[in-house]
Amino acid sequence: MSNRRTGLILDFGGVLTTPLLPAVLAFEEREGLPRGACLTALYKDPEGVRITSDLERGVVSQKEWNEFAGRMLNVPADGLMGRIFGDLRPEPLLIDAAAAARRAGIKVGILSNSVGLAPWDLYEGYDLGKLYDVVVISEHHMMRKPDPQLFETTLKLMGLPAEECIFVDDTEAYVQAAEQLGLAGVHNQDPKQTVATLSELFGVDLAAS
Repeated sequence: MSNRRTGLILDFGGVLTTPLLPAVLAFEEREGLPRGACLTALYKDPEGVRITSDLERGVVSQKEWNEFAGRMLNVPADGLMGRIFGDLRPEPLLIDAAAAARRAGIKVGILSNSVGLAPWDLYEGYDLGKLYDVVVISEHHMMRKPDPQLFETTLKLMGLPAEECIFVDDTEAYVQAAEQLGLAGVHNQDPKQTVATLSELFGVDLAAS
């Protein structure tokens, strides 16, 4: 079965970067906010959920989101998205595994829900266009994960059927959405374990230097 796997699709934030939650918690501490303030205001409040979904689909700009979130959190809006995720760093284990997969002839794509591209660009410095075969950023397609059409668009650009692809995300619901379409899913909770799981599924040692 493993020799049929020819495509790897990776989420970006929380997969090719360090985890999102510690960065958010560090932001809250710097700003003097209660622990969990961002989650409550932006991912549990109905209006926060709506505008964040609109941001991911490219319906509102990052600047508009910053202004909304600034009001919700009672903090300055200027550059807010970048301040929230300022502690994110590249995750070398998965970046190196993706490179190893490409060297082994596996097609590697990125499927990421956007947080807007300006004034702060989450993807800057990662050379996505050079290092990956396909890059799908949700706002460019006016859709967001877990929309099945966005997965279908990614598969079409990859030129591969769902059954030949593995999808990795740090959000379990998005992994489940991919699995419903026939992709193999890997919920990234620990990079080392994720690389080991991918190595087993592909039959290729992706941890090798």
